[in-house]
Formats: sequence, C-alpha cells, structure tokens
Amino acid sequence: MNIFFLGAIAIIAYILQIFLGMKQIKHFNSVYIRMKRKGKVAIGRRPGKITSGTILLLGVDSTGIIQEAEMMQGTSILARFKTRPQFIGIDIHQLTDSAMLVKENRLTRQAAANAQKIYLEVEQGNHQEERPVSPIFNFGNQLSLIKTSIQRKLTKKNTDSTIHNFSHEK
Repeated sequence: MNIFFLGAIAIIAYILQIFLGMKQIKHFNSVYIRMKRKGKVAIGRRPGKITSGTILLLGVDSTGIIQEAEMMQGTSILARFKTRPQFIGIDIHQLTDSAMLVKENRLTRQAAANAQKIYLEVEQGNHQEERPVSPIFNFGNQLSLIKTSIQRKLTKKNTDSTIHNFSHEK
C-alpha cells in the first residue's frame, strides 16, 4: 500500500477523533448545565486509561437527596450519558452505604464513592482539586525512585561490610 494513503487514513482518523471528542465534551456540558440549573451537582469520576472510564453526575437538592442521576461509561468517544434512576431518592451522605450500590459494577461503585467524597469535601469547605501528573513527569519520578533505591542498597552493603570487617578486627 502507498505510504501516503496510510498517512491520509491516519490524519482522517485523528480529525474524526477530535471532532467526536469535542461532541462528547459538548454533551457532557449540556447535561451538567441542565442539572446545575436545578441545584448542586456531584461529579464522580473513575478514569480509565486502558479500561472503561466512568463519569457519574448526581443532581442533589439542598438537603442532600439525589434528585437526578446520569452516568457515562465506556472506552470510546461514542459513550453517552444514560439516566440512572436507581440513585434517585438516596441521601448522598449515605450513598456508599446504600444496598443498591452493591448491585452496581465496580467502576460505578468507585465513581459513586468519588462523587460522595468530593461532595462532602466541598460541603465542609476543604476540597482541593488534584492536578493530574503528566506521564513524562511520572516516568521521571519512577527513575528517580529507582536511582535512590539502588543508592540505598549500595550504601547499606558498604555499611554492612564495614561493620562486618570492624567486628572481625576485634
């Protein structure tokens, strides 16, 4: 096959991914704004790099009761929000203790726990958004940890051999 043809396919696929990704973000924003107009919105995330990711939006009234719930779960940019009526009527303060949550999959339970945690932190006034670490920085940290670990092992061996030699001299 011609290299230019493969390059053209790759470029078209990339542009299509950008377009569909922007459409997904627009869909998220419209669902969020619609819920926000009715009251507070708790957002739970369970990001997935390789596995399925989950975003759970919970519309909460002033007493903490969930009035509306929608969830997006999937690995592709084609995932859309779906209504989750089983969350409606539950107090967000007791969400992770709810018997209903046991029936949900692991990703949904993690997103619900994240939504509850962030909601409670915001309610108490001590929430700070965590900034994601870039993969390059994370790789640099891993290399630094390996270097430090090797240095400690070498230092420990030198110290142990010095102590061993010192004890034989007596």
